[in-house]
Amino acid sequence: MVEENGRVVVTDTQAGAFLLERFGGEAGPPAAVGQGEWSKAYAFSRADTDYIVRFSTLDEDFEKDRLAAARYSSRDLPIPPIIELGEAFDGFYAISERMPGSYLDAVDERQMRTLLPSLFAALDATRFADVSATLGYGIWEADGNAPHPTWRAALLDVVNDRPIDRVHGWRERLASSATGMGRFEEALRLFQALVDQAPEGRHLIHSDLLHFNVLVSGDQITAVIDWGCSMYGDFLYDVAWFSFWSPWYRAWDGIDFASEAWRHFESIGLTVPHFEERLRCYELHIGLSGQAYCAFAGHWDDLEWTAQRSLAVAQQTG
Repeated sequence: MVEENGRVVVTDTQAGAFLLERFGGEAGPPAAVGQGEWSKAYAFSRADTDYIVRFSTLDEDFEKDRLAAARYSSRDLPIPPIIELGEAFDGFYAISERMPGSYLDAVDERQMRTLLPSLFAALDATRFADVSATLGYGIWEADGNAPHPTWRAALLDVVNDRPIDRVHGWRERLASSATGMGRFEEALRLFQALVDQAPEGRHLIHSDLLHFNVLVSGDQITAVIDWGCSMYGDFLYDVAWFSFWSPWYRAWDGIDFASEAWRHFESIGLTVPHFEERLRCYELHIGLSGQAYCAFAGHWDDLEWTAQRSLAVAQQTG
């Protein structure tokens, strides 16, 4: 197993050989079902049950999935449990039962509107999740704890490019790219002006509720997967994920996710102070971290789109 621009490369032949060695003739042939940013997934069947096996050079994200399923899964927030986790191809594998449904990213506006109640129920479930047994803010690690003493400190860390970071080297690659640093720096300036509006509440955040990480069927969410980017902080961050990325999904042009979230909070009697400022702050943070990742991975077209989207949010804020 090797990494190529941040992506794991495992061949279909390797995946088939792994299943044959692990389960003998009991497992059916693997079928590639997607390519995550840090893992590669295959579907297979065994004893009339469908499963997913993922391969990665890292085990931390799999450990986070296992912890999230054990602690936070519920009817409104269905998280597939990790059945088996181990070593393979000089890296790691994780097996979970395959959940029914198709990707949220592929639905049209009509179905998305029918899914909004289930989506907000899932977001409420993350807000209510009991994180009292853990410490810190920001992206939490395999032990369930996060490194930052405050939510603001976690947010402001977006500018750093340390050798130990998973996307180390992004700043140099961004500066030397055709996109450059200009829009990053403008968005950063306005983000820093808004960050004091961020409250120090501490909730579970998925922080990647698109990009093929949510399965749906009809009007219900059937699975929320890939908790590798999950954080502790302000629950509005997950709302900002939709409001920032929604222009990417042209089929959803008629949906204002921020307004829908506001109406939902009003309907359940939840007061959300500084709603607009907090949302814009997190949208800018998402744009900044998105530019960092795209530069690291060499996704130059996506980088340009994300930089333009970040600038549009910054100008709206200004």
